[in-house]
Amino acid sequence: MAKENDDSLLAEFLGVAVEAARIAGEDLSSHFNLCQVIRKAFYHTKRVELKGQVDLVTETDKACEELVFNHLKKHYPDHKFIGEETCATSGTAELTDEPTWIIDPIDGTTNFVHGFPFVCVSIGLTIRMVPTVGVVYNPIIDELFTGVHGQGAFLNGAPIKASSQSELLSALLVTEDGVKRDKPTINGITNKINDLLFKVRSIRMCGSLALDLCGIACGRLDLCYLIGFGGPWDVAAGAVIIREAGGLIFDPSGGEFDIMSCKVAASNAHLKDALIDALR
Repeated sequence: MAKENDDSLLAEFLGVAVEAARIAGEDLSSHFNLCQVIRKAFYHTKRVELKGQVDLVTETDKACEELVFNHLKKHYPDHKFIGEETCATSGTAELTDEPTWIIDPIDGTTNFVHGFPFVCVSIGLTIRMVPTVGVVYNPIIDELFTGVHGQGAFLNGAPIKASSQSELLSALLVTEDGVKRDKPTINGITNKINDLLFKVRSIRMCGSLALDLCGIACGRLDLCYLIGFGGPWDVAAGAVIIREAGGLIFDPSGGEFDIMSCKVAASNAHLKDALIDALR
C-alpha cells in the first residue's frame, strides 16, 4: 500500500471525504443525499436536545454523523473515527498516530435551529496526529472548502488564499461565545471583546468555528481566536484549509497549535504577532 501521505493517496482521501459531505449514507429508511438532509431539515421545525446550558443537538446532527461515518468506514474500515455526537455520548476522544477522521456533522447547530444559514459539515483527516485533509461544506449556500497538505486550498474548486491585510486596526476579527455560560467565563469573553474592539476594525460572531477558519483561508476575515470550543471536530478540517491557503493557525499564547486543546487562534501571514500581543 502507498504511504499515507503520498499525493495520490491524499487526493483519494479528499475525494472520499467530499463524497461523504455530499452523497448517500446507509440505513436511514432510504438513501438520502447528505446536503438534501440538511437543506430539507433547515426549513422545517427541528427536534432539539440540550448537551449543556446552550449547546444544542438535533436529529439531523445524529443522522448526518451516521451518514458520514458509514460512507468513510465503507472505504477505510481500518481507520479511526472521532465524531462530535459520538463523543457527546461516550465522553471520549483519543487521538493517536493512526489515520483518524474527525467529523462535525453540523457545525453551527444553533444557527441551524434558528434558520441562520451559517451551517456546515466538517470532515478532517489527521495522519500521525497532523491535520492533513480538510473538507468543510455549507450545503445551504453550496460552498465547499477543501484542503490537502501540500496541495493548496480551494473554494468550489477555485484556489483561495488568506488576506494580505497587515494593519491590525484595519483587520476583521471573528470569535465565538463558546459553550459555557458560567459568569467567570462570560465575563472573560466579554472583557476580551471590549478590549479588542479598540484594536481591530470590527468583530464578528458567526456561530460556526469551522466556517470562521475557512473565512480566514479565503480572505473574508483576517483574524480568529477562541478558547473553550467543543472539541477537535471544530478545527480539524479548517486547520488544513487555513495552512494551505497561506494562513497561520496557532495557540492564542503564540505556541504551537494543539488540535486537542480547545484553544485556537488564526491569522493571515502578516498579523500573527499583532494578534498575540492584542490577546495579551
